[in-house]
Amino acid sequence: MTSNMQGNIQDTDLDGVTQDFAQEIADSVASFLIALRAISREATSGQAISLLLLEISQVLLAGARLGAQQDFTPTADYQPDVGPEADLDEMRLRLATLLGNVDTYSFVHDPYVPEVVESQLSDDLTSIATDLENGLRHYRLGDISEALWWWQFSYVASWGNLAGAALNALLSVVSHDRLDVDNDEEIEQIEAAEAVLDVDPA
Repeated sequence: MTSNMQGNIQDTDLDGVTQDFAQEIADSVASFLIALRAISREATSGQAISLLLLEISQVLLAGARLGAQQDFTPTADYQPDVGPEADLDEMRLRLATLLGNVDTYSFVHDPYVPEVVESQLSDDLTSIATDLENGLRHYRLGDISEALWWWQFSYVASWGNLAGAALNALLSVVSHDRLDVDNDEEIEQIEAAEAVLDVDPA
């Protein structure tokens, strides 16, 4: 384990496999948070879509791994205080500006209760980051059990659904960008062929 991520380990009763698993999740979370901030500051609008698609796909893998585990149990009935949440509002505003007219999108929150919800990618990405960063603070303070419980709980309750919806929205942007261009070219070719066929041989 890397010492800068691990902090002061309090959960000495956790087995090595669980501690290694927590380290891997923490690394994935930290990588996502760094990348999200960097994209909001440095990427162009065109770059942002592809980069966000990649980063969300990777953090969803971490979420799926959490969801596949047995339920983690926190060490206390109440979540320990780990200080104030990170101020991510500037990042949210930068993402909104970066995404422009594709920031607002619609999705079905629960496919078994199909109600369409309208949201903003910038808000949802910031909400995902807030959930993940909260768990990371627990982890860095050495409370691995609390970190694992929070990441797993918030994945099932909140950020997993938002990340899946955001991923689908971003993929839709990429699909329209690539497939609509192809369709336009096909339409032009068809129109050109029809024009040739309509020429009067006389």
